Amino acid sequence: MTSFQSQLGEGGGEAIAEELAESQRSISIAEFFEKNKQMLGFDSDAKALVTAVKEAVDNALDATEEAGILPDVYIEIEEVGGYYRLVVEDNGPGITKEQVPKVFGKLLYGSRFHTRAQTRGQQGIGISAAVLYSQLTSGKPAKITSKTENGDGARYFELTIDTDTNEPEIDVESETTWERPHGTRIEMEMEGNMRARKQLHNYVQYTAVVNPHARIEFEEPDASFKFERATDELPPETEEIRPHPHGVELGTLLKMLEATDSYSLSGFLQGEFTRVGAKTADSVLDNFRDRHFGREVAWRPPRTHADGDVESAVADAVANKSAAATAAFAERLADDVGDRDRIANAELAGLVDDLADEIEAEFDETFGSTVRGNAVEAAWSTVVMDRSADSYELVDRATTSRKDDAAIEGLAGRLADKFDGQDDQRNRLTRERLREFVDRSADATEEFDDATFGETARGNVTEAVWERSVTVPDDPPNVRDVAADRDTAAQLLEAMRETDILAPPTDCLAPISEELVLAGLKKEYDADFYTSVTRDASVHGGDPFVVEVGIAYGGEIESDGGVEVLRFANRVPLVYQRGACATVDVLKNVNWRNYGLDQPGGSGMPNGPAVLMVHIASTSVPFTSESKDAVANIPEIEDELRLALQEAGRELNSHLKKQRSLQKRKRKQNVIADILPEMAEKLSEVTGRESLDIEDSLARIMNNVLIERTVEGSSVRLSVHNYGGTNVAPEITEIVTDDPGDPDGATVVEMDGEWFMKWSPTVGSGETATLEYETGDDVAFDVSVEGIEGEKLTINA
Repeated sequence: MTSFQSQLGEGGGEAIAEELAESQRSISIAEFFEKNKQMLGFDSDAKALVTAVKEAVDNALDATEEAGILPDVYIEIEEVGGYYRLVVEDNGPGITKEQVPKVFGKLLYGSRFHTRAQTRGQQGIGISAAVLYSQLTSGKPAKITSKTENGDGARYFELTIDTDTNEPEIDVESETTWERPHGTRIEMEMEGNMRARKQLHNYVQYTAVVNPHARIEFEEPDASFKFERATDELPPETEEIRPHPHGVELGTLLKMLEATDSYSLSGFLQGEFTRVGAKTADSVLDNFRDRHFGREVAWRPPRTHADGDVESAVADAVANKSAAATAAFAERLADDVGDRDRIANAELAGLVDDLADEIEAEFDETFGSTVRGNAVEAAWSTVVMDRSADSYELVDRATTSRKDDAAIEGLAGRLADKFDGQDDQRNRLTRERLREFVDRSADATEEFDDATFGETARGNVTEAVWERSVTVPDDPPNVRDVAADRDTAAQLLEAMRETDILAPPTDCLAPISEELVLAGLKKEYDADFYTSVTRDASVHGGDPFVVEVGIAYGGEIESDGGVEVLRFANRVPLVYQRGACATVDVLKNVNWRNYGLDQPGGSGMPNGPAVLMVHIASTSVPFTSESKDAVANIPEIEDELRLALQEAGRELNSHLKKQRSLQKRKRKQNVIADILPEMAEKLSEVTGRESLDIEDSLARIMNNVLIERTVEGSSVRLSVHNYGGTNVAPEITEIVTDDPGDPDGATVVEMDGEWFMKWSPTVGSGETATLEYETGDDVAFDVSVEGIEGEKLTINA
């Protein structure tokens, strides 16, 4: 016995327990995070400033979008007396004076935690955590100004958070003036430094990329930036949805079962889950019946007039009915059973009920439940009179040809004996019980017949019997009974997950869209090639999600070192914990060499002049921590990420292959262009004819599109000759310094003494299109062409 145990045994145990009990107390969430700031992303002075900016900007963007307002966000960081002052303003709808203290001064206060719709903020922690960090490090209150559109004026608050109670403490509340018509402004002073300037700049720039509808202005001690919006299109409004059956966990399902007002499981499924209608609910319940009740094995019935004839057995079992009614009933039942290749007990009972109703109407005699039960029992005993032959056929088909007849017969006979000896003569059993029958029969065959049936053979036999078994028609238990039994609820959960159900609707999500991903990348990166992919919605944990990927390649993007990776979740940049993020794990495991990027060793971060953007939109993004810096490794999300990256990679590879082909073509064209003038000159000397038109000849040799201009006095002809093998539709802009009039087929716009003619002909292979117009003397011309690669274009104008 230890000395401590000895002391407890001497009567000190109760006193120690009471002393320990007196020292225990509950703590508020604010007090917890006061001592665990790193969990919220405030684990260093440098990171704290970035996190505070992130939380304030997230709030601003959410508020403006929910009000249908294009966001104008102003961010200012200023060094003041050993601290940094952060100011974030927005043009949102403002916050009512009653809500301001709770929004900024109470952790876990918000409107989105229980909402299944995409938002940047989810937990009600972010901005209040920034306020808490501010007061802990500077001792100063947060200063908030808010103005609603229909309010009397702006309201000004200075507040702190009481960490003991997690409640706001208002130091100042007053009316004030503010030039904005509506919006919110927060000012906080905190410890910090600008060592994370790069991450801060990245956060603001990436926010502009993934929110092309926002205008963001950023002022910091050594620089200022302004990001104009690339579109006036707001993200689509999101709608709250119910959970999806493929994503809920057992604990969640039990809570839903306990809380629902539905009595039946069908009503529960249709009322509490998205994408579940009557047909889908029936499918789920059939799968549930298979687990809860088991299936009934269907056996091959005897042929008509064979030994154990169904007709005679049923006729003998029916008592106290007229001979005509009995004969008709027995004959028709025998015919119906004989028409079946296989029949289960439940199916036989259904046939008996249907025929009994028919006979009652025809002969005006009552076939009650006793008669019907006797008929089912008699017919069934005939159907299962010899299960061994039927079992032999099933086992023979399910096993390989290398098994001899004796082994198959031994396994089939023992399996038939298991069904013969079953207490439930309907041969109703679960899949697990069926596998147990097969295993025991196979083990006995191995022991007594020296014939081995391995795991594959046993699985095949089990599957063969199960496929020929029938889902029973029994009514499932009601909601309350399922909620009271964890095992039954687990069976329902398995049935939900097994059933094919449509992917969740996407109106609860606001993905950026392929078009706006491209717009965001083009706004911030000068590249040669852009592509984007938006996947269809998938589901994890009952929450739908969409994965989007964008790639920018070439141009002014740096080519040295690894590619630049932009990570986003619900339109929010993730700038920290890159190594802990599932997006990066998946990206590293894609073989980028297949898609034209350098990747030493075939894994890891690829190299090259590229920007890879990944965005996850979800009603509940599974972050690794409350700081929301990295996405957790969820298999469903990783699968979608991989598919999206590979799809975008294929587009990049096609572009790179095309570029290589065009470069090869250009080299060939340059060689021909070098020797063609000399050849033309010598040909002219030999033939005595005029020298060939070099540009026209080059275009013909290279199968190019030739654009040439001819001027005769005041008449100008611009021609497009298509020497290629496919139709082309170039966008041509002809610029002249004199009014060309109104040429047929072109649109003319005058700007600063120049006339711009827009012409978009469609020219078939081997055809020519011509634009004619009139102009004055001493006119300057210029032409630009879009829609045709430069390597396939020859201009002689």
